[in-house]
Amino acid sequence: MTKASLVSAHTGDIPRHNPCAQCGTPIPHPDWIEPGEGRISYLWNCRACNYRFEAVAIFEEPAAIPLAA
Repeated sequence: MTKASLVSAHTGDIPRHNPCAQCGTPIPHPDWIEPGEGRISYLWNCRACNYRFEAVAIFEEPAAIPLAA
């Protein structure tokens, strides 16, 4: 899957204007989005200070259904 298809697949859920972890400048959108099981990773690149960092959103797992004995 290409970067463009990853971004277009999650357009409604993309975080916007995340502050840079180093200088605090708002970043318009992540450069890369990587979905996984129970999580989504975002790669951010600050154009003001060239700092790159990853942020991960972790989703709660659904409650486990007990197995019958």
